[in-house]
Amino acid sequence: MIQNLDINKLETRDEQEVIGYWETLELLLDNANEIELNERYVFQLHGLLLRYSDKDTRNRGSYKNLTNKVVARYPDGTEKTIFNTTSPHLVEKEMSELISWTQSNLSNQSINPLIVIGAFIYEFLSIHPFHDGNGRLSRLLTTLLLVKEEYYFVQYVSFEHVIEQRKKEYYQALMECQKNRYTPKENLGVWMEFFLDCIIELSAKLEVKLDRIAKNDVYLNNRQKQIFELLKVNGKMRTSNVAEEIPDVSLPTIKKDLQYMVAEEVIQKNGAGKATTYSLIDDL
Repeated sequence: MIQNLDINKLETRDEQEVIGYWETLELLLDNANEIELNERYVFQLHGLLLRYSDKDTRNRGSYKNLTNKVVARYPDGTEKTIFNTTSPHLVEKEMSELISWTQSNLSNQSINPLIVIGAFIYEFLSIHPFHDGNGRLSRLLTTLLLVKEEYYFVQYVSFEHVIEQRKKEYYQALMECQKNRYTPKENLGVWMEFFLDCIIELSAKLEVKLDRIAKNDVYLNNRQKQIFELLKVNGKMRTSNVAEEIPDVSLPTIKKDLQYMVAEEVIQKNGAGKATTYSLIDDL
């Protein structure tokens, strides 16, 4: 995990949320094989996600005790209620049933794992089990489950970024399915189509990224190619981590290489100061 982060510098809610998300994602990717889909880990991930957030500190890592709803917030500042969610007194029961169903179907492989994961995320968002952080936690859980099912490419492209770019479609898909929640007419088809299309988009982004490097559209010297390969294998890395892997190259040189690669849009810089990491760019 990212160490020595000065929490006092995280003055805005956006900063708190971003650092909490990326730090939790880093831990998740480093430990995906050990993290199981169960209530205990869901609570722990939620607590880590909101660890720097000043909002609702009492409810980190515990289910909601007040009714909440899904609200779409658009770039122009307008808000729209998408749907009401599971009542607090039913959350524990519905989450237990959802986790049990998901574990069982991923284990017996009777249903394609992408369908199971997509259904899990839809139900998680419908339950909306926490006061805050449900959307971000759903994306973290999506990444965790995809990696555990050996869809490793998701480590190198951002599911969060794709959802952010397609926020209107995301909300529309949820609204369409949710309008018949708890009735025989509830149909996940629109959501599953959206979810699977996002998976296809992620895969395509990685192919474009790798093809761009293979065709030498961007000039990289041997040292920079080595850095690219390190990020491809390891995901997010700090400058010091890269330097440890290439001990015969000075730290200032590695810093210049990273700056060049960011400027050429080969890799991206995440965070700032001691929390800075580098990764393959996720918006090609």
